[in-house]
Amino acid sequence: MSPNNRTALLVAALLCCVAGSAFAQDIPATSAPGENRNSLTIGGGAALMPSYEGSNDYIISPAVAARGQVAGFSFSTRNTQLFVDLIPNPSGPSFDFQLGPVAGINLNRTGRLVDPRIKALGGRKLAVEAGGFVGIGKTGLITSDYDSLNLRVAYVHDVSGIYRSYVITPSIDYTTPLSRKAFVGLSVSANYAGAGYSRAYFDVDAAGSARSGLPVFSGRKGWKDISFGTVLGHSLTGDLTHGLGIYAMGSYTRMQDSYAASPVVSIAGSRNQWFGALGLGYTF
Repeated sequence: MSPNNRTALLVAALLCCVAGSAFAQDIPATSAPGENRNSLTIGGGAALMPSYEGSNDYIISPAVAARGQVAGFSFSTRNTQLFVDLIPNPSGPSFDFQLGPVAGINLNRTGRLVDPRIKALGGRKLAVEAGGFVGIGKTGLITSDYDSLNLRVAYVHDVSGIYRSYVITPSIDYTTPLSRKAFVGLSVSANYAGAGYSRAYFDVDAAGSARSGLPVFSGRKGWKDISFGTVLGHSLTGDLTHGLGIYAMGSYTRMQDSYAASPVVSIAGSRNQWFGALGLGYTF
């Protein structure tokens, strides 16, 4: 199984409101004040996704991941990253200030490549990323005491020397329970990437041009993409706070600026990126 088929991309969809080529955000809180605030959700299923960032070839990938909360401290996997909020979440309708570390891996062009021109350019090694995030959320906003709106900015830097740069991700998401058994979420996010990210994944040098037939290209730092996502969840047993549930999501990503102009996208791929996932999750 390729590394791409072992990623945690799906649960960002299953357990979160996905934003971005990726994909993120929170399941609505449904615990009333005084209830047990410890929880763990794990999930798995299948996702249809581009074979690399900017690809117009799609692959089906299985994946698993998790999220949870202990004594008010929350953690979650989002795409291939782990977020840990070091500020305890308050119970009941309130503001939630968020701050903590982010650690993860970047698997772009490490897995199965379909287009022969991209194969000729060559794959990439797995990149390890580390950084942090800050945000603010509000629970109990419009529809009930349990809907939530979250604004967040995350920063990660490559610490493995693969692309030797950074990615900044602002995002906003809204989730609301439709009942004790169902919820819906919407999200918008964007990625601003440094010049090293372009050099590693989107540039084409003279040697790569000779191998692939793609023109020489040198990009620059800037906005890499903007994404819009939605997720639906419904409990099959119990409710949103406990039991088995089924989740479906979809997202659309539009490549931006010099990243969209790269021949990796404009000739061999597409600015338009689609993602869909279906799977099961269990909340303890």
